[in-house]
Amino acid sequence: MGLINALFGTASQIQPSELQEEFGPILIQGEEITGAFKIVRDLVVFTQSRLILADKQGITGKKVCYHSIPYKNITQFSVETAGHFDMDAELLIWVSGAPQPIKKEFRRGTDIKGVQQMLAHYILAR
Repeated sequence: MGLINALFGTASQIQPSELQEEFGPILIQGEEITGAFKIVRDLVVFTQSRLILADKQGITGKKVCYHSIPYKNITQFSVETAGHFDMDAELLIWVSGAPQPIKKEFRRGTDIKGVQQMLAHYILAR
């Protein structure tokens, strides 16, 4: 089932310890990964200070764009779940100073509510 999920883009929650080697060098002292979701090769990573969107590029995925968004700069977000005819779920994140929201699409079966809940925890609990 893992191969099928990877092929069709279903996000799955992954353990923060699995990302320590890759993300350790970009985390500040005392910052820890508290949650993460993998979508094929891309990652949505939560720390106690920021959201990191890792976009792996190219055939090998060795080139990676790490987009860090401090929670304090997120002004709003929306989650649209997949429907009967619309197979994708969608997350929109508005960041202060940016004219357009950041858009991430997730396939049916994604724990989009888990992503939303974790994002809400860090934004609304501050």
